[in-house]
Amino acid sequence: MPKIGNIELPDFPLLLAPMEDVSDPPFRALCKEQGADVVYTEFISSEGLIRDAAKSVLKLDIYEKERPVGIQIFGAELDSMLQAVDIVEQSNPDIIDINFGCPVKKVVCKNAGAGILRDIPLMVKLTEEIVKRTQLPVTVKTRLGWDANSIKIVEVAERLQDVGIQAISIHGRTRVQMYKGEADWRPIAEVKNNPRMVIPVFGNGDVDTPEAAVKMRDEFGLDGAMIGRASIGYPWFFKEVKHYFKTGEHLPPPTMPERVDAARRHLQMAIDWKGEKLGVFETRRHYTNYFKGIPHFKEYRMKMVTSDDAADVFAAFDEVLEKFGDFQFA
Repeated sequence: MPKIGNIELPDFPLLLAPMEDVSDPPFRALCKEQGADVVYTEFISSEGLIRDAAKSVLKLDIYEKERPVGIQIFGAELDSMLQAVDIVEQSNPDIIDINFGCPVKKVVCKNAGAGILRDIPLMVKLTEEIVKRTQLPVTVKTRLGWDANSIKIVEVAERLQDVGIQAISIHGRTRVQMYKGEADWRPIAEVKNNPRMVIPVFGNGDVDTPEAAVKMRDEFGLDGAMIGRASIGYPWFFKEVKHYFKTGEHLPPPTMPERVDAARRHLQMAIDWKGEKLGVFETRRHYTNYFKGIPHFKEYRMKMVTSDDAADVFAAFDEVLEKFGDFQFA
């Protein structure tokens, strides 16, 4: 059974990936209910934290029902990252995760996220100093490399382990690939098969069906899967994968009443957490997947994603349930 520090996990755990404007407390709560074993916060800027930027500080909110939960930080300046660790510790997470994988230009141009893959010594040095700074287990999320010509993930993972990280999650693409093409899990398996590696190695990228999770486990031998895009608007994915592991069969998809109930709860929790304006705005990205596959649905989806008034969105949910309540999802 894999462990992150002293945190014991089930065989082949499923982790909710840290996703900007997605992995907030309301969504993490729904994923936890549906079987996510570890959840991570949205990534948090170290510079934002030390400036006490409201958006960054808000992301530190975690709740007991989420545990084990990791707070993910990113940055490239040592002093800022160490100050951020001190601030993060006050929220009492179970894990501190370092983002060395975000490919977005505004992050990369500051040499943070996947940008640091161009400077492996700095990556290792930052990690070493963060591990020294905290008693919490430190994990890393990264990519295969900057581009196809600079993939050294076996060496990088070993060096990060040597300076004290307790687990590593690897996305099977380079930074140059962004999210295009297929994720390549073979280099991740090479990390796992390195006889010097003793920490858990989790795979990330294109785990979008239960069969893909089984393949990652059985063919590539990884210790667990980090789930990202497949869970957006579909927190049931974790439950479905675990059911498939046990039975080899697919769970029936959630019914329309179950989907409407989840969407309602998601929106209400978001409003309770960050207020109506942001709550309404930041749940919009989930509705396409909550109600994917329903014919002639555009009118209702537009109501959900264009209204700034929570009452209008809740009313749209009611309309959907009334009109499509008996719809059978494939």
